[in-house]
Amino acid sequence: MNDVASRRPREPVKVSVTYRRLLGYLKPHKWAFTLGILGGTLYAVSSAGLLWLAKRFGDGTFLHPDQRMIYLIPIALVIIFIGRGAGNFTQTYFMGYVGRSIVKRLRCEVFDSLLDLPAAYFDRSSAGTLLSKLTYNSEQVGQASSDSIVIMVRAALTVIWMIAGLFWFNWQLALISLAIGPIAAWLVSVVNRNFRRYGRRIQDSMGDVTRIAKESFEAPRLVKVYEAQPHLRAQFEAVNEHNRRSYMKLILTRGLANPTVQLVTALGGAFVLGLALRDTIDGRMTPGDLLGFFVGLTSIAQPLRELVQVADPLQQGIAAAESLFDLIDEPPEPAGGGYVVTRVRGDVEFRGVTFTYPKGERPALHDVSLEVRGGTSLAIVGRSGSGKSTLVSLLPKFYEVVSGSILIDGHDVREYDVRSLRAQIAVVSQDVTLFNDTIRNNIAFGRKVSENELLQAAEAAHVMEFVSALPAGLDTVVGDRGVLLSGGQRQRISIARALLKNAPILILDEATSALDTEAERHIQAALAQLVRNRTTFVIAHRLSTVEQADRIVVLDAGQVVESGTHAQLLARDGRYAQLYRLQFAD
Repeated sequence: MNDVASRRPREPVKVSVTYRRLLGYLKPHKWAFTLGILGGTLYAVSSAGLLWLAKRFGDGTFLHPDQRMIYLIPIALVIIFIGRGAGNFTQTYFMGYVGRSIVKRLRCEVFDSLLDLPAAYFDRSSAGTLLSKLTYNSEQVGQASSDSIVIMVRAALTVIWMIAGLFWFNWQLALISLAIGPIAAWLVSVVNRNFRRYGRRIQDSMGDVTRIAKESFEAPRLVKVYEAQPHLRAQFEAVNEHNRRSYMKLILTRGLANPTVQLVTALGGAFVLGLALRDTIDGRMTPGDLLGFFVGLTSIAQPLRELVQVADPLQQGIAAAESLFDLIDEPPEPAGGGYVVTRVRGDVEFRGVTFTYPKGERPALHDVSLEVRGGTSLAIVGRSGSGKSTLVSLLPKFYEVVSGSILIDGHDVREYDVRSLRAQIAVVSQDVTLFNDTIRNNIAFGRKVSENELLQAAEAAHVMEFVSALPAGLDTVVGDRGVLLSGGQRQRISIARALLKNAPILILDEATSALDTEAERHIQAALAQLVRNRTTFVIAHRLSTVEQADRIVVLDAGQVVESGTHAQLLARDGRYAQLYRLQFAD
């Protein structure tokens, strides 16, 4: 109970901070926002003109009949609605411009933040949830900052002008009418709290829906071969039902809000209207004043209803903005030290390195010490889970060591500027990541290179052997994650990408384990070009691929248990020899 009580006072504070922060996004678009406000003001003033028109009609027809009203009233009515239309268009267009500009900026900031977050953040966050925030949540902020503000400003200004008109006709009755305000305001505040709470639940559930759908769509073959459709349908049904229930609670609140506010307004309006009729009969108000007061009183109901309705998307937008700001405010990956180097020699040393994952129960690496001279190759073997991939992931500082240090050319990697450090490292892994773009752009991968440099890398990686048979050549689109190419073709593109980077340190993480013999022959030929004069770390389950390494280390439970050349380790008849015999037992 104490924890709950301590959290309650902070929620309005956080909402207030979110409001103020969102208002900061308006500054670059002050002129458009001002025009939108002026459009809303024109709409409200034109609407208030109906009160004047009603008074003129009442007095000119019943109190002092005037023949000119026959054409003045219709002309005035047309002018009023032209003003309303112009004001509505101006406000809708310029507020829409502001809203879409805010969405664009928010999406860019979220995307920029995601690109700069450390690798550990993605280990604990679902890609589907992040994608939902980038698309769904930002769109809700857009609706809140354009459609909702349009309605809110227009309705609020209309209410203000209508109330001013009521005071003009009869200030005593107008004061009585305002007594309804606090009750309606209290009801709206209750509705707003519920809208905000259910809005957060809907956003969370949409993240789950996106996550499960994304995972299912990314592995259609795996789903089919394992006949996992019933399992995935059950998972999707559960999160989809949770989303539906959250929406129904929101709809229930929305459905009850309008009738309740309208009933309170109607009861108060009926009472005030009765008093106005009595004043008219007693001669304290003219027929025009009565008609104008009646039009003003009844005209307030619509904008009040709009103010209640707009609370739903507005509060959902505020809740969405909170989640986006939380993501934007995530601390980015540290920039590292100030040491910048053009090209390292490639001498690498692991000195007493220990590392534990944030939620790991035991160290993934424990007191690992290794030295690799520049231009030589080190093969890392061991059972699954022994820490091979973790070891090489520490080199480009995807994670920070718990204790010990990693040195490149005698400098701790923590001294390096992280961009300069990663410029020295290229990676070729088993899980090749290609983007739904051309082969050319996947090889270049954002690097500005000449056509000759790109062709040389493609030739050296044996990419041109299959590209020459494609109608579009290097401009062939590879499909989502390279699905239109074979595994060997994707791997050769990955090697060409690494060749083009021309980094002095190379990491080969199971680069050939998923390939057939023919594909592996091409890949090994490409790798022979790639590893030349580079410090190379080779992770492999298939021990036949590491026999030529200058040195081989065996990891077990995060520790180095053996080290030597292929021949030395076989002669030692230890863990490496045991793994080798198991692989070649047939």
